[in-house]
Formats: sequence, structure tokens, C-alpha cells
Amino acid sequence: MVSPVAGIRHRSATHGTGADMDIADCPSPNFGDRRTGQAVELVVLHYTAMSDAGAAIERLCDPECEVSAHYVIGQDGAVTRLVAEEHRAWHAGDGEWAGRGDINSRSIGIELDNDGASPFSDELMAALETLLADILARHDLPPKAVIGHSDMAPSRKQDPGRRFDWQRLAAAGLSVWPEPAMTVSGFLKDAAHFGYGSEAGETQILEAFRQRFRPDATGPFCVADEAMMAGLARQFPANVSTRATRRIPSRLS
Repeated sequence: MVSPVAGIRHRSATHGTGADMDIADCPSPNFGDRRTGQAVELVVLHYTAMSDAGAAIERLCDPECEVSAHYVIGQDGAVTRLVAEEHRAWHAGDGEWAGRGDINSRSIGIELDNDGASPFSDELMAALETLLADILARHDLPPKAVIGHSDMAPSRKQDPGRRFDWQRLAAAGLSVWPEPAMTVSGFLKDAAHFGYGSEAGETQILEAFRQRFRPDATGPFCVADEAMMAGLARQFPANVSTRATRRIPSRLS
């Protein structure tokens, strides 16, 4: 069994004030170099969907599984570092954000100890807030750089899921939450301007969007979905290529 190296102290800078955070190191062999020397542009949040954080760490450190993440946060708020941030962890898989792929080479991956159906513990959320504040400050990233796995891979992923409290992160300045917009350009066009990969299609993007921004919503696409996505596109536009925004097969455009 893989065991974290306990008692390692990591000095973090939270909102520029300087704060201590205990991080245990459990090095995973599953990593590589960031391709073409890409800088960190995104932070991708996942849920583990396993029995506990220990089981997740075991899998993420198993060379036969060929998966990893930079950090794991347990329900008790314990933070374990598996891959150094300068390296490319294998957490995202196929997908894109803001018209670009190879998310692993331009992101930091954080696995959250959660089964996908239960609420996220307050201890976990508090530890995540401290860690995210430090990461965003050190890499000079805006709150919109924090996304979910389902955002960049809506056709195959659902994490961190509908139980994750994105509004809490946004209130702390660690993610985004929009005001609905009155003027819209079409749901998929606005989705692409926010960062979603339009090739996933309306159904999958609507589901990923609702998981994050309208977790209680069900049923057919509605005006509230369109207004909120328009707000995201106008208030938090991604740096999306012209090519990406032109390839939108939207009936709403």
C-alpha cells in the first residue's frame, strides 16, 4: 500500500497574506513533462468516485493505472501532493477548453474525495479554498481559470458534479458565477465564447453547464439556461480562437 509522507510543511501564500498549509507528499510515477513548455493556465477539479481518499491515492500512484493528479483533498481536509506542479499529471484525458486541447499540459489537476452523490464536506471545501488561492496567486491566474472536468470533457465526464458548491468558490473569488444577460447570441455560440468545446453538441454542453451553474434544473433547454450562458460569455469570455467559434452547429445561432 502506498502511504503519504506525513508532516511535510508547505508555505502557501493565500491572497498575498502568507499562510501555512500542511501538505503530505506521496509521489506518483505517473507524470511527464509539460509539452512544448506550456505554462499553467487552468485548474481542473475532479471527484474521486472511490471509497475514500486513501483508495484514490493508491490508484493514482499505481503505474499500471496510468492516471494521476497534482493534489488529492480528503473529506477531512487533508491535502496530499502526488505530482509537482511543474510536471504534467495525467488527470484530464481527451477534451478541450477555449478551443485548445491537451489540457494536461496546461493545467493543475485536483482530485476531491467524494462519491459524486454526497455533499462535499466543509473541511474539504475549506482546504480547497486555501489551496486554490495559493495556486491562482502563484501562477497569476484569474478565477475563470478554475473549471470542472465535465466542462472540458462534457461528452464523457460529470465531475465534480451537481453537489459541488461552485457558488461558494465564486463568492471567495476562486471561480466565477454570472449575472444573467438580456442579450444573447445563441446558446452554443455563447458557450463557445465562455470556453466550452462546441463539437460536444448542445445536449452534452447543456448538461455540463447545468451541473455547474443550474444544478437543480432538469428538462428541456429553457430561457434561463440561455440567459445565464450569455452572462458567462459576456462577463467571463475565454480567449477562444475564431476557428473554434465558427464551427458551431447550433439551431439557436
